[in-house]
Amino acid sequence: MTGKFELILQKDKIGVGKRKQSVARVFLVPGEGKIIINKVPGEKYLQYNTTYLTNIWAPLKILKLENQYDIVVLVNGGGLTGQAESIQLGLARLLCKMEPQNRALLKPYGFLTRDARIKERKKYGLRKARKAPQYSKR
Repeated sequence: MTGKFELILQKDKIGVGKRKQSVARVFLVPGEGKIIINKVPGEKYLQYNTTYLTNIWAPLKILKLENQYDIVVLVNGGGLTGQAESIQLGLARLLCKMEPQNRALLKPYGFLTRDARIKERKKYGLRKARKAPQYSKR
């Protein structure tokens, strides 16, 4: 392992974000503003969806750091929306860990709030969590 990935192995430079089933481990590397998700360019991984990309870049744009760092992410589980939101949370947490005064700037935008909604469990006698079998009177 050489270059960027040596910096990744330091535990204090990691931000973990979770959303639904997805877990993202985010690393910031000095660079020119690229996203690498699971060793694939971020634009390609997120299927060139501008909404996902702007959501990920939002914490860095607020702090005006978008061209100073490359974002390296290891993410698994869930779909693309959950993964993008977990990357955003992990990035915001990492920025707060690096500079504690960033917390006051990111908190009003809701970047540090974990969305706790998860899938509800299936109940017996039902088809899904709340979907009941069709009722027939006769």
